[in-house]
Amino acid sequence: MATMESLIGLINKIQRACTVLGDHGGQGMSLWEALPSVAVVGGQSSGKSSVLESVVGRDFLPRGSGIVTRRPLVLQLHKTESGAEYAEFLHAPKKRFTDFAAVRKEIADETDRITGKTKQISNIPIHLSIYSPHVVNLTLIDLPGLTKVAVEGQSESIVEDIENMVRSYVEKPNSIILAITPANQDIATSDAIKLAREVDPTGERTFGVLTKLDLMDKGTNAVDVLEGRAYRLQHPWVGIVNRSQADINKNVDMIVARRKEREYFETSPDYGHLASKMGAEYLAKLLSKHLELVIRQKIPSIIALINKTIDELNAELDRIGRPIAADGGAQLYMILELCRAFDRVFKEHLDGGRPGGDRIYGVFDHQLPAALKKLPFDRHLSLKNVQKVVTQADGYQPHLIAPEQGYRRLIDGAISYFKGPAEASVDAVHFVLKELVRKSISETEELKRFPTLQTDIATAANEALERFREESRKTVLRLVEMESSYLTVDFFRKLHAEPEKKPEKNANSSAPNNDLFNDNYLRRIGSNVNGYISMVCDTLKNTVPKAVVYCQVREAKRSLLSNFYAQIGRREKERLSAMLDEDPQLMERRNQIAKRLELYKSARDEIDSVAWK
Repeated sequence: MATMESLIGLINKIQRACTVLGDHGGQGMSLWEALPSVAVVGGQSSGKSSVLESVVGRDFLPRGSGIVTRRPLVLQLHKTESGAEYAEFLHAPKKRFTDFAAVRKEIADETDRITGKTKQISNIPIHLSIYSPHVVNLTLIDLPGLTKVAVEGQSESIVEDIENMVRSYVEKPNSIILAITPANQDIATSDAIKLAREVDPTGERTFGVLTKLDLMDKGTNAVDVLEGRAYRLQHPWVGIVNRSQADINKNVDMIVARRKEREYFETSPDYGHLASKMGAEYLAKLLSKHLELVIRQKIPSIIALINKTIDELNAELDRIGRPIAADGGAQLYMILELCRAFDRVFKEHLDGGRPGGDRIYGVFDHQLPAALKKLPFDRHLSLKNVQKVVTQADGYQPHLIAPEQGYRRLIDGAISYFKGPAEASVDAVHFVLKELVRKSISETEELKRFPTLQTDIATAANEALERFREESRKTVLRLVEMESSYLTVDFFRKLHAEPEKKPEKNANSSAPNNDLFNDNYLRRIGSNVNGYISMVCDTLKNTVPKAVVYCQVREAKRSLLSNFYAQIGRREKERLSAMLDEDPQLMERRNQIAKRLELYKSARDEIDSVAWK
């Protein structure tokens, strides 16, 4: 079975580590929130500071009027077997204080460091550890005294601010409430008891402390309260007799004050029968024993919270990425893995696993046919242009049977129009591929932490796409030029085999009309060329998409980053490190997560090592 010292010492250690990481409560269910603690609550001038000094046996807390405690003070007491008493602050870990007047000054200075020399408050705690053979193992959290009015120099919200801070500590289920109430005040008006009743209505977590018993009016006593008749709690009330102001002014030793307190209760006609359960020493032992019991009861839930948080932190680290190895080979491997992750996302877009690839089909199914329909063949094959081209092709000697050179020139001119839609298809697919590269980089989770590598991959991918576009442009232009370089003879042979329709003669005409004959003749030439161009159009409508996919889409899937892989394989370690340069905020976030993860793992291991011994 774990000892009281080991369990309370373990909680103290975890609590200090939480504070170093900025976890000091008020931020949801953190590890700090889960740790059992004793929160000291009381109104101003209730004797709260004197109770703490009596428990410690040292005069070490700042004193004064108004709000003296302006930051929570986590007071961790460590019992030593022998030796000199000393104190240590978490914010000054290498400095040991043996002069407790210096401890008082350090508390005041550290308070001012956060709040300034004002009367404002802060929820950032001060951690003070005191090592002494005269204390019990115990952790107390001294909170600002509850007040009813703001004084000069304080904001109007100070009353509410203090209550909210105190409430944030005492309302958590693992908090033990030490409610300090002066005996010369009606218990029904006690600020500490009022707040404790709100957050702990059954009184299971509340210990009541009555101070200033020696200052009650003559003939009155607080026996009804101490015996639980005036206000019942699940735990016994404890009476305390603090040093008087005269004793404080005379610097009466706390050990002497403890002895005088024992003598007061032992000789008191009112409280003599309760003397064994009164006084600061008894209170400290009572709280230490109860704190150890609560810690033991809460260990399973603390371990469950730790395990849950470890899983969440590991998942968060996996999401933002683990730390980068310093070895050049490991860095190269990591870069290649990140590139492959990007490549997988890019291929998913092309293959339909993610949206975007369908836009390429849209280029072939809508954009290309629409562009082909808009080509100016009507103007090119108008009677006037056909006559012009045929006449020019004949030169000084008109054709004898069929204007072959005229046909070829008309066909070449018409086919050249196909270059525009073909190149436009290449550019449209190139634009889609570039957009998919951009989307793929932004959607690759593993890459998000490396802005430099994102830029390098985008640059390399776009350079590759430019090469693919140039090759694709050359290919589709070759397809168009091939249609011009060798005409399909069978098409014209079939036309020659068809009987030529003779023009109808006008019944009223008595002489042949040469213009009408020429128009029909030219119209037939235009019709023949148009038929051939339609056949070529159907062919290119099928072959241009094939060429574009082969030269751009296929190559993008196969070798988008091939050149990049070759380049980084030859880079030195320093350049590889530069490529893995991360966002500073992300690095800081990872460091914080790693520290918290280390804290939680260490806490789990240490709890396991002492909890069930």
